[in-house]
Amino acid sequence: MAHEEHMRRALDLARRHRGSTSPNPCVGAVIVRDGVVVSEGAHERAGQPHAEAVALGLAGEQARGATLYCNLEPCNHHGKTPPCTEAIIAAGISTVVFAVADPNPGVAGQGAERLRAAGIDVLTGTLQDDACHLNREFFHFCRTVRPWVVLKMATSLDGKVATALGESQWITSPESREHAHRLRHEVDAVVVGARTLTADNPRLTVRIPGGPWKQPHRIVLDSTGRAAPEAALFDPAVTSRAILATTAQAPETTLVAFESRGVDVLVAENDPLGRVDLSSFLQLLAQRGIQSLLVEGGPRIAGSFLESDLVDEVVSYLSPSLIGGDEAKSALAGPGRASLADRLWLDRLTVDRAGNDIVVRGLVRRTSHPTK
Repeated sequence: MAHEEHMRRALDLARRHRGSTSPNPCVGAVIVRDGVVVSEGAHERAGQPHAEAVALGLAGEQARGATLYCNLEPCNHHGKTPPCTEAIIAAGISTVVFAVADPNPGVAGQGAERLRAAGIDVLTGTLQDDACHLNREFFHFCRTVRPWVVLKMATSLDGKVATALGESQWITSPESREHAHRLRHEVDAVVVGARTLTADNPRLTVRIPGGPWKQPHRIVLDSTGRAAPEAALFDPAVTSRAILATTAQAPETTLVAFESRGVDVLVAENDPLGRVDLSSFLQLLAQRGIQSLLVEGGPRIAGSFLESDLVDEVVSYLSPSLIGGDEAKSALAGPGRASLADRLWLDRLTVDRAGNDIVVRGLVRRTSHPTK
């Protein structure tokens, strides 16, 4: 039980910095000696010290003979920071307990092997499922080389995203919109379609008090290049990258106009209907190191990602209101599922409140989920 208690604390420390550490995973560390916690640490941002190094630095000589808990296997390679294994050995730690091995095929198991070679006891598997879930985007990217895709929906209780006349702002509460901005902070990039860009002119930035907040890359899917380079999404003053994902159907002059504004233009393959092929699009994002993507577009883009079986997680904001009407837009366009047996189900559900709204979050059920 003590192992679980200390590992849960390490997970809590790591979770505080979710969204800030990408492309690195979230990691927390706890050092315990004679049953007493002597120090704690967390990795706060890419390029800054790892959680183990922070905790070791705070522990000083009290680390000698102690047990270190962390939710991910300590690294054994040089990156922007030195290997954590060497710091652990030098500090005199006697036991290391970590939840799950590093999923990167090039480094998995090397940390544990180095620690054991130095005579340190290594225990693994404590709260492994929780550790995998916390860093699901990182695990998924390492194993599939494809961004983790989160679909966001905001609807009335009857599943409508707009009235029959197209009015959509705002169906959900200010508290839901703040929650959605925090969701943007969690991911590497946010995407909408050209229709949403034209109708709403969104900025796709994080604009809430507190922080510091990470600004996600802002993307529009536009197969023919009809978007306006002056749209708010392409504002060059925002620190994150603005991306136009298009196809060879877009005129060269249009692409040049976007590039001159500092927009990163991705020319993806097109699907049989002439739209941006979503698998090709995700491959291009992966090549740029984007590990997670939030889909905020309208019913068409949401339906397309679902029909392509590319959604990994769903976050749905439900307003306690009814809109009704045959012509009112539903959250998902496209053919949908022909039978109830083919429905998509969500696992690992959480249900929360945001103001008067309900927030339902879960992972799309698959036989073998990439985070496991």
